Amino acid sequence: MDQTVFVPKSIGAIEDPTKTLRDLISSPDLTHLMGAHDGLSAAIAMQAGFKAIWASGPSISESLGYRDVREASWTHLMEVVKRMADASGLPILADGDSGFGNMNSARLMAAKLLQHGASGVCIDDKGFPKMNSSAGNRHPLDDIKEFSGRLKAIKDTTGNDLVLVARTEALIAGFGLKAALLRADAYANAGADAILIHSREAKTDEVLTFAKEWKRLPIMIAPSNYYRTVISAHHEVGISNVIWVNHAMRAAVSGMRAACGRIIAGASAGRIGPEVATLDDGPAR
Repeated sequence: MDQTVFVPKSIGAIEDPTKTLRDLISSPDLTHLMGAHDGLSAAIAMQAGFKAIWASGPSISESLGYRDVREASWTHLMEVVKRMADASGLPILADGDSGFGNMNSARLMAAKLLQHGASGVCIDDKGFPKMNSSAGNRHPLDDIKEFSGRLKAIKDTTGNDLVLVARTEALIAGFGLKAALLRADAYANAGADAILIHSREAKTDEVLTFAKEWKRLPIMIAPSNYYRTVISAHHEVGISNVIWVNHAMRAAVSGMRAACGRIIAGASAGRIGPEVATLDDGPAR
């Protein structure tokens, strides 16, 4: 499929963003993917120097005014990904939730993501009803065979035109290391190109232990909770892909909340003028 994308001249033209994403993920060098939720945040990430974008499902939902419980549909995701691709030109790894349904839904979602500018998709093995990984303690997981079927359906549909990442929530659900390794092995057999091992622990011990045991495919992590761990500790055990899932959205929420609060309190924007971007300071200008 033709995915030629023009990127602003500071970076150059990326002729094959899928190959670029695949090379980044497979490289032993550290790759940082910045979470984005719209065209503006994607453009800012590109200007900051990130080489790839994570189209963050929770952040996109939040930017649309929805909760992260499947209130946003995969058609919403398509529109946002298209705007991210247009604004940044970077390879985009899209958060495909758990595939938005059965294997037929997952297949269709993946094909449409590819058409709208995504270079990869990540789906997770979370069962119904959908829960945000940071909420609650009882997270149902999908059947391994069922989830593997969704992975295979995506791979059969998109081939090597789309990077396929399988995310296991086994540690989130409290199933432990053995279950996480078992699931990762099954997902590799189903055609995944990389494994995202997810944890919400404040310490990185269980993620590091997984990485020491798992050697079949590249490992990706999303250190939203264990962000204080020095990245070199992950790199030393073979983890070379770090996704900063929601930091741009959280920064935006914090900044907007502070600006709105101070303006309503002072009935003026005079005091925050030096602290916000100027009218001429915009990625699209």
